[in-house]
Amino acid sequence: MKPGDLVFLFIMESQTSKTEYRDRPQAASGFVDLGVAPTLIEALTRLGCLEPTPIQRQAIPVALKGKDVVGIAQTGTGKTFAFGIPMIQRLAQIKGQGLVMLPTRELATQVAEVLGQIGKAINLKVVVLIGGVDSRAQARALKSMPHIIVATPGRLNDHLEQKNLTLDKVHIIILDEADRMLDMGFAPQIKRVFNVMPKERQTLLFCATMPQGIMKLATTYMKLPIRVEVAPPGTTVEKVTQEIFIIEKGSKDRLMEKLLEQYPRTTLIFMRTKHGVKRLTQKVRAMGHSAAEIHSNRSVSQRREALAGFKSGKYRVLIATDIAARGIDVADIGLVMNYDMPNDPDDYVHRIGRTARAGAGGHAISFVTPDQQGEVRRIERLIKASLPVSRLPELPPQRQSKIDDYRDRSRSASNKRTFHPGKKSSPKFSGRRRHR
Repeated sequence: MKPGDLVFLFIMESQTSKTEYRDRPQAASGFVDLGVAPTLIEALTRLGCLEPTPIQRQAIPVALKGKDVVGIAQTGTGKTFAFGIPMIQRLAQIKGQGLVMLPTRELATQVAEVLGQIGKAINLKVVVLIGGVDSRAQARALKSMPHIIVATPGRLNDHLEQKNLTLDKVHIIILDEADRMLDMGFAPQIKRVFNVMPKERQTLLFCATMPQGIMKLATTYMKLPIRVEVAPPGTTVEKVTQEIFIIEKGSKDRLMEKLLEQYPRTTLIFMRTKHGVKRLTQKVRAMGHSAAEIHSNRSVSQRREALAGFKSGKYRVLIATDIAARGIDVADIGLVMNYDMPNDPDDYVHRIGRTARAGAGGHAISFVTPDQQGEVRRIERLIKASLPVSRLPELPPQRQSKIDDYRDRSRSASNKRTFHPGKKSSPKFSGRRRHR
């Protein structure tokens, strides 16, 4: 199947009038006025997407005209549909391929799934290029001439260097979470991709913030881009409530235990380091909660299983580093807990944006040590609001985990084996044979 095969499918259903679609019960009538094709209207209706979000309402009509777009919107506002719908519809008209670049494996997989859901009725073929997966299987999939390639910058460049693909047929490119890609040091890989792309193309750039690097990207690789913005940088999701606890580092586990009992809903916990995530996951399980972990030391299959288990309810608690801050799209996360405060205030906004999605309510709690007042002030300046400080509840007694117990026993045994000059060593550890 060639990319051009999509055209016929759209033409066949294009005779259906807008009025007829508006009159259909439960039809996604809000998308009709944006110029979305009937086939995609039906797909959106099946998915339960009846009314466009603000970013979709602004971006889709402009993108359908073939204009370059810079979209600024916070997480959880429907950006995937905002670029996915016009990309699929325009590929049916102009033929060729589409390319979507994202910073993390989770985001790439998630976006590919959403695009696949929209394009299922028209046999849309999507290939995902991410690290941690057999590149030979990806190379074979590329030979089938997919309509859309979804990739992380590093793996995409690997395939370009190995000559597994060319980008001469890519007429639409989307950089999603572009600010995060720059933060993660992907600017050189992005530059190499643009250097081998056709000059006549449509470029859409979506991000949650607008740092100087994004401005440079827009001026370098885009033609008179139209900026659409539904929330200024630093805007938090509308229905999330926030609070902080001032607490010593050694008491964080006990406060976490208390809060997990107080808030029975699904909980996402953020930490700074992958080693901390692994240790905390074991402690949460010892408390009797089902928990999974996501960080860079986990394989792709392990990360997928953890995220799928969290979505399905197999795991009540998911503990993650910031690698997952923009890659987790779960509809009903009741609580986001910042066990460790983030280094970057923008990361705070992205973290708490994992809850209160799609108009639902949610809560965010942050643990702040006494020396982190500066981090709190930077966050407050960004979000233009004060973070309320809550009184510490009565904490449960100190829990001795199996890990800590093992370490204590090991430390005790090590002390017994220590050789002290001037003291007679125990025969058991002296290294000398005993003679009867």
